[in-house]
Order: sequence, then structure tokens, then C-alpha cells
Amino acid sequence: MPVTIRDVARASGVHISTVSRTFSAPHLVNPETRVRVLACAEDLGYRPNRAARALITGRTHNIGLIIADIANPFFPPLIKAAESQARHRDYHVFVADTNEDPTAEEELVHALAKQVDGVLLCSPRMSNSLIEQLSREVPLVVVNRQVTGLPCVLMDVGQGARSAIEHLVGLGHRRIALLGGPRSSWTNREMRRAAGAAARAGGAELTLLGPNAPTEVGGSAVAEQVKRSGVSAVLAYNDLMAIGLIEGLDALGVRVPQEVSVVGVDDITLSRLTRPKLTTVATPTGAAGRTAVDMLLQQDIESPRGARGSGAGTALGVRRTTAQVMLQTDLVIRDSTGPGPYARPARPLAAPRGPGPHCPADPGIPTAATGDAVAS
Repeated sequence: MPVTIRDVARASGVHISTVSRTFSAPHLVNPETRVRVLACAEDLGYRPNRAARALITGRTHNIGLIIADIANPFFPPLIKAAESQARHRDYHVFVADTNEDPTAEEELVHALAKQVDGVLLCSPRMSNSLIEQLSREVPLVVVNRQVTGLPCVLMDVGQGARSAIEHLVGLGHRRIALLGGPRSSWTNREMRRAAGAAARAGGAELTLLGPNAPTEVGGSAVAEQVKRSGVSAVLAYNDLMAIGLIEGLDALGVRVPQEVSVVGVDDITLSRLTRPKLTTVATPTGAAGRTAVDMLLQQDIESPRGARGSGAGTALGVRRTTAQVMLQTDLVIRDSTGPGPYARPARPLAAPRGPGPHCPADPGIPTAATGDAVAS
């Protein structure tokens, strides 16, 4: 026979309602009593019935996590971090994939609204106005997209794009291409804005190529266009596109980084396994997942779910946060970037002192850095 709430109440010497409150509203139970009830429940192996608890509290202790493409290696670290953080807070996560389809995103929010206490929208493709409208149906936190008036967890891809362009300009590249991602992507717009400003500041010409599918195939498909453009360096929307581009350029006989330098964004595991290893902008996906869960639970999603919808929750005093958190990105320099056509020549070393012009160099005198050394 499974252990019931009555068994826990009998063992801990309290009323059934006290056991129920211990699990549904622990702040209403005397701390000593709460500890005793939880200890008895643990000893007996009791697990509260989530469905029954939801009927009493109006809370499911479930969170929806809607992502743009589960096949994209950018998302799994975010999913794992969000699930771990949710479990720590006694919540479960339902993951749903939209395959970059804004219509599917809207349908999933509607479907999950009555089954979860809140939804995390990751890299959504819907319009801001529709996202705002959906937020009146269920509490939302938006990840990797800025929506005014809604809580958002952002990764500073603008700063990352600036750092990447400055790195390429510093290597002597003056004709650079930006491979754009999906037209509706906030990341795409931020990268375009920041990369354009950095290129102008560095005296470089930025060629925009896109929009493109944010996949390896999307990167490979644009390789011919990159070759014809005459650029010496490329900043891609993400690592998958960068890796696909390198493969496509290799098939065309274009060497990376000797002829074209390539930079990606995300720092997925594959970026360290490709040859050459990919220079990339590392994004804090794990931190974004954890922060998004915490931000969602900071909202008053523990109010009765029946009070939500059509703005009713707000009218009844449901607390909603509009905080926006920006997480730092970092440029990771590896082997896919190297000196460009306008690279400064290495400063010549002083002639060694010795008996004649053919005297071998002193082993203690540093030699000029090779192209490989600069690239890594």
C-alpha cells in the first residue's frame, strides 16, 4: 500500500491539514512542526500528489520551456541548466520545440498556459506585440530577446560582435562579411547594429549576407557567395553557420584562416572539435537558463491560476517583474582567424652581433611570431 498523507499525519502527531500545508504553503507552518513533518514523510517514503496539490493551491509546479530549435547545440546547455534550477525549486520543466516557426510558438504557449505556472520563451520568432499579448495569459520570461515591459534574460551579443570585429580589424582585415541569421531574430539585429558600428570605427567595410538559416547547411550554402565577395574575414550569426561555412570554403579550395578568417558565436562544443578550431563569441547559456527560472519564480506565479487571463491577474494584484538582465559574452580566440591583407609586418629584429653576417642567431633572442602563433 502506498504511503498516504494520513500516515504522515499519524506518525508526526499532527492533523492532516497541517501535513497538507507543510507541502503546499510551508511558510504557514511552525518551523519545528514543519521539520518534524518533513522528517516523517522522508522516513515513510511519502511523496505528495502533485495533481491533488494543484487542485488545492492552484499551482502545478510545472514550467514550460519553449525553444526555437532543439537540434541546435546552443540550446541543450540552457535546457539542462533550467531543469536543474527548477528541480532545486521543486518545479518540473516541460520542453517544447518550435522548429523556428512563430505560429508553432503561439500555439504552444496557448497549449501550455493551463498546464504550467509560467513559460520561458527562448529565442522566440513571434512579434513583440504578440508576446506581450500572450504574457496576459500566462507569466512569461523571454530569453535571448528584448521585449519592453516583460522580464528578459539577454546575452550581450552586441558586445560580442564588437569584440569580434575589433579582433579582425586588429589582424589586418578591412573587408569583412556578416552572415546574418533569421530575419526575426533579436540576436541578428543586435549583431548587425554592433558589427556595423565597430567596422566603421575601425575603417573596415562590412558586407551583409543574409538572412540565412542558422544551421550548418545555411553556412555551407553561402560559401560561394563569400568567395565571390572578396572579403578576407567573416563573422557568422552562430557557430553552426561558421562551421558550415568553413566546410563550404574548404570544398571550394579556400583555406581558413590563410585566405579567409572565420568567427562564430555561441562557443558550442563543436567549435573546439573542428579543424581549424573555431574563434567564437562565448555566450553564457547555462547562466541564462538558471537566471530565467529564478526570474520567472520571482513573479507571483503562486497566486491562484484562476485569477489569470485577460489581465485579471494584474487587477487582483499579481506581482509581475519587468526586470531585464544582460549577461556578459567573451571572445575566445582560436585557430580560425589569422593575419589579413593589411596586417602590420613584424618589426625586424636587430642584426645579431658576431664575427660576420652569417653568424647564427643567439637562442636567447626572441624570433618574430609566425602566422600560426598569431592565429591561435
